[in-house]
Amino acid sequence: MDQEAFPPVADEKCYQATLDWIQKRGVRLEEIAELTFFLQKDYIPDLTMEKCLESVRHVLTKREVQNAVMTGIQLDILAEKKQIEEPLLSIIKNDEGLYGVDEILSVAILNVYGSIGLTNYGYIDRVKPGVLARLNNHDGKQTHTFLDDLVGAIAASASARIAHSQSFDL
Repeated sequence: MDQEAFPPVADEKCYQATLDWIQKRGVRLEEIAELTFFLQKDYIPDLTMEKCLESVRHVLTKREVQNAVMTGIQLDILAEKKQIEEPLLSIIKNDEGLYGVDEILSVAILNVYGSIGLTNYGYIDRVKPGVLARLNNHDGKQTHTFLDDLVGAIAASASARIAHSQSFDL
């Protein structure tokens, strides 16, 4: 990955914590890149997984993204440990359909990359391809109320970043 494509990280500690926490929750960056590829493959014929992974890593350098990811993961963990009071605990543990705060936290990520990211997010949040299906399975072992939406938002933002970087002959 060349230096021009990958910006310097303002706070290396937060960037590394974000990467570590995502991986500790069982998600590989390559899985997020697969979602990015899924979203853009029909529009960019020469798209590679390497380009998608580069875009995912770039999205994760943004402080707004790091803050949203760290906050969401911590809320999932607190819910697993039952360290949130009722009725909020049950709402988060059951990923209640009308809760919506998990999606709102993800919108903080999407706002960095514009309307393409938002429409991509809506689509993959509905169809739940790849890692999103696993994170959304509600098996009772781990709580991913926030993480599934955050992963979708990272992928959608990486996809929007790729779309914005394309030059089109009009």
